[in-house]
Amino acid sequence: MRTFIAVELPENIKNKIGELQAPLKKTKAFVSWVKPENIHITLKFLGEVPEEKINEVFSATGLALKNAKKFKINLKEMGAFPDFRRPRVIWIGAGMGGEELSNMANKIEEEMEKIGYPKENRKFSPHFTMGRVKSPKGIEKLMELVKSTDFETEDIEVNEVTVMKSQLHPAGAIYTPLKKIPLLD
Repeated sequence: MRTFIAVELPENIKNKIGELQAPLKKTKAFVSWVKPENIHITLKFLGEVPEEKINEVFSATGLALKNAKKFKINLKEMGAFPDFRRPRVIWIGAGMGGEELSNMANKIEEEMEKIGYPKENRKFSPHFTMGRVKSPKGIEKLMELVKSTDFETEDIEVNEVTVMKSQLHPAGAIYTPLKKIPLLD
């Protein structure tokens, strides 16, 4: 099963992201927008995990997070990977809490490598993907709007990490939580 490890967002924040996406969609740029209910931060994408190995993934994730404490994040500013001139991904950044997210991702990366999942080549960048650019047509107007939009959420408590199953469908991905690992008080 297609699997990843993530931090989910509360419903009210997902609704704010939906409101943020609305004017961006009106630019008619060729972007595949992530449904607000599916927006999360991926700490580690594992890809296909055989069912008989999923408990090992749960254990390794738990081990990586054994001393991790709850913390607060907020979402702040929008950007594009690799940059505004050649955008492929439109994202919202993690303002406060970015360092804690990076530390968790690095520990998960180390534990997953021990059980056979290769380490990422690129440095972890705490972000929430809002959309994937499908064509450069009409992208200039969208990028101007992304650059000029101020966005910041209230503080959000991160109190768990989720091992998630992803099923791809023509109407969009369906995410199913497989295991939630609570963080310490």
